[in-house]
Amino acid sequence: MAPKVAVTEATGRQAASFVLGCVATLTVMLLFQYQTPPDYGRAARSPVQFSSSRDQLLLHCGGNGTAPPVIARGGEEANITGKRPTTAATVAEQPSKPPAASTASPPTHQGDHIPASSTDLEEEGGEFRGLAAAVARAATEDRTVIITCVNHAFAAPNSLLDIFLESFRIGDGTPELLRHVLVVAMDPTALSRCRAVHPHCYLYTMPGVDVDFTSEKFFASKDYLELVWSKLKLQRRVLQLGYNFLFTDVDIVWLRNPFKHVAVYADMAISSDVFFGDPDNIDNFPNTGFFYVKPSAKTIAMTKEWHEARSSHPGLNEQPVFNHIKKSLVKKLKLKVQYLDTAYIGGFCSYGKDLGKICTMHANCCIGLASKISDLRGVLDDWKNYTRLQPWAKPNARWTVPGKCIH
Repeated sequence: MAPKVAVTEATGRQAASFVLGCVATLTVMLLFQYQTPPDYGRAARSPVQFSSSRDQLLLHCGGNGTAPPVIARGGEEANITGKRPTTAATVAEQPSKPPAASTASPPTHQGDHIPASSTDLEEEGGEFRGLAAAVARAATEDRTVIITCVNHAFAAPNSLLDIFLESFRIGDGTPELLRHVLVVAMDPTALSRCRAVHPHCYLYTMPGVDVDFTSEKFFASKDYLELVWSKLKLQRRVLQLGYNFLFTDVDIVWLRNPFKHVAVYADMAISSDVFFGDPDNIDNFPNTGFFYVKPSAKTIAMTKEWHEARSSHPGLNEQPVFNHIKKSLVKKLKLKVQYLDTAYIGGFCSYGKDLGKICTMHANCCIGLASKISDLRGVLDDWKNYTRLQPWAKPNARWTVPGKCIH
């Protein structure tokens, strides 16, 4: 009988050691994942890598290595399309993240290394001073931030910023997105106005650029070009910090959550002035007033080459330049670009008539601040009327036209 007791005791000790080893390994991994401060000068550990390590640990410790399903509100699976849910699609379900979230290492995608040179880091004390903290406060847990830009004219009372923020408050599933919006002010007056109406504001000043950003900028004017090209530099910096971003012009109203229409495969998802029906058709006409980008070496390279292409296309803003170089960027960098259907991500150039589908409406193909304000107010009035209708009447609801821009 003595040998049996010895075997039993040995087996018990082995089991206990095995369990303690698993617990210790898991503890070290969690401490590393959540407490390691960022080091932007080296390759970052991605969420995919963390998931793989977790699955390996579960297998090692006797688990099946299968992650639990993502559950949305109401106990339903979040993946309503039958596809693997996108990172962006769950943005509305994420709670607010305190500034401490910035201690997590920035994610990479598809094994890409996000470079951060010493010059890039020095800019944090100059042109982009305070940007990292501002983005961290607004971002979701999965490091996604919604960005818009305003100057004094756009941020003034009863101007575009008020309409933009109101649309989030009255939209379907959009109020919870509002806490993840970072408003970038291009001048101190716009910053002051932003702080009066929104919690997340950031002043972006450009050393060496002699432009007054406070007044309305007319399309294709010198100041207008400086304004739109400067936004691209800031967007690249957000990617270098390791954040997904959805950039939205402030002359866009948000009526439903557009993240649900961003495909998981896309490095970049962009709205369209003209959409031919196929989201993968590179010949769709892009609109750079609304686009989503994941952080990776190739998307950072894309924004860099895009900005540098300005010198080869003098007098053009960033949108037609992107249209000129998009095919070469896709070929050279292996970018996966998705065009967003105008039935969901619409604008005055092209929009769906079904109010049951529309997520955003952009005042594109429209010149003049007063005209944009007038017609966007009309869009919000149509939306309010639509939401008051009985369910049986909603399928027949249509936009009110004509307006100053909508025809």
